[in-house]
Amino acid sequence: MVSFDCAELIEAVDGRLLWGSFERIFSGITTDSRKVAKDNLFIPLVGEKFDGHDYIEQCFDSGAAVCLTQKPIPETAGCSAIIVKDTAKALKDIAAWHRNKYDIPVVGITGSVGKTSTKDMISCVLSKKFEVLKTQGNFNNEIGLPLTLLNLEEKHEAAVIEMGMSGFGEISRLTAVTQPDVAVITNIGVSHIEKLGSQQGILKAKLEILEGLKPEGLVVLNGDDPLLKGQRGKLGFRTVFYGMDTALDYGAENYESLGEEGTSFNITWNKNTYRVKVPVPGVHNVYNALAAIAVGVEMNIPMGTIIDGIAEYSPGNMRQNIISCKGIKIINDAYNASPQSMQAAISVLEELSAKSRGIAVLGDMLEMGEMAEELHYSVGKFIRNKKIKYLITVGKDSGNISRAVADSDNTAIQTCHFNNNSDALEYILNIVRQGDYILIKGSRGMKMEQIAEGLMQMQAVPQ
Repeated sequence: MVSFDCAELIEAVDGRLLWGSFERIFSGITTDSRKVAKDNLFIPLVGEKFDGHDYIEQCFDSGAAVCLTQKPIPETAGCSAIIVKDTAKALKDIAAWHRNKYDIPVVGITGSVGKTSTKDMISCVLSKKFEVLKTQGNFNNEIGLPLTLLNLEEKHEAAVIEMGMSGFGEISRLTAVTQPDVAVITNIGVSHIEKLGSQQGILKAKLEILEGLKPEGLVVLNGDDPLLKGQRGKLGFRTVFYGMDTALDYGAENYESLGEEGTSFNITWNKNTYRVKVPVPGVHNVYNALAAIAVGVEMNIPMGTIIDGIAEYSPGNMRQNIISCKGIKIINDAYNASPQSMQAAISVLEELSAKSRGIAVLGDMLEMGEMAEELHYSVGKFIRNKKIKYLITVGKDSGNISRAVADSDNTAIQTCHFNNNSDALEYILNIVRQGDYILIKGSRGMKMEQIAEGLMQMQAVPQ
C-alpha cells in the first residue's frame, strides 16, 4: 500500500498545504468516499452529476488522514488538506511520481479488441519470471490506471498496464503516467468510431501510446491488421510484428481447433519449432498468445517457459466463459462487443457446435454512431455463411444483424428479433434443447448476462 507524507505529496502534485501538518503520513489512496479506510488519502473527483468535495467531511469522519481539494474547505483537527488546481490531474501526477520510483519494465497495451485478454496472457507469461502488477478488471481509464500504478510496491519486478479510451487525448494522458518500456497494439477496429470519426482516427488515437514510450522502447504490433501493418518503418522505435504469417517476426502456422479445450499452433524461433496450446477456443486467442510470445521473448524469457505461461491463462468474467448447465453449454461473452469481437465469437460458436446446434444471442454494439446500421448489417453478412441454427438479436440496432441474414439465401438459420432481454429469454427457453451451444454477446450497456443468468435458472432442458 502506497504511503508517504504531505511534503512528498505536495511535491508530486505541485500543490499547497491548505491546513494541517507537512509531516502527516497517509497510507493508501481512494477516490471512492464509500471505501475510505483509516489513514487514507482521499481524492475528490468532480463529474457532470457529482462532486467528491461534498464527501470530504464524511471521509475524515471515516478515518482519512489527508485529502486533496480544488477549493477551500473547513479545517478538521488531526488531518491535512492540500489544495490543487485539478484533483483529476493530481491523481495522475501522483501515479506518475510513484511510477518513477520503480526501475522495472512496464508493458502498456491498447487496441480496439482483445486488449484485456492480451494483457492477461502477457501477465501469465511474465509471471513465470517476475512478480507482476497488472491492471485488474476495467481499471484502464483515467481513474483506474493511476490507481493501478499506485499499487506498485518493492516486490514488483514488472507491470502490465491496459489503456482504454473513447476519444483523442486519453491514451496520451495515460501513457504519460505509465511511461511504458513496451507498447502493444492489438488491432484497429471500429469501437468508439462515433467520437473518432474513422478507423484512421482510431489509429491516430491508439498510436498516442508511443508518446510515453521510453526512447529505447519496443513496439509490438499485429502484423495482420492492415492499418498497423502500414506502420512498418514509420514509428521511430524498434518494432516487431506478430500474426498468422510466418514471414512476420512472430508468425503462427498449423493452427488447429481443439474444441472446448482451446486451440494450438506452431511457432518457429531460433530455428526450433514449438507447439503452443492456448486453453481457450478461437483463432483470435492465437493473436493474443502471439503478442504474449513476442513480449516474453523480447524480455528474455525462454520459449518453453512462455508456452507454460500461456497454458495457465483463463478468461475473465463474461469473456468467453463456457458454462455447462443442465445439458447445454452457455458461452457467456457478454462483457462487451464490437464487429470484430462479434465475428470472432460467432466463429467460436460454429466450431464448438459443429456436432450439435448453435444459437447466437446478440445485443446491440453501442457507440457506433452514424455507422451503427452499416456495422450491424456487416456482422449479419458474416453470420449468413456460418453453420448455426438460430440467430436471436436484442435491442435496437441489432435488428440489422438479423435483417442481413434474412436478406441472404441462407434459410438454414432461423432469425428472431426482440426489443429486450426478458422477451428474448422467454423465446430461448422454448427452443433450447439438450446439447445446444448458446452464445450470448453484446455491449456492456445491453446487460446480456441477464439472459445467461435466466438460462442457468432453468429447472430442466428438453431432450
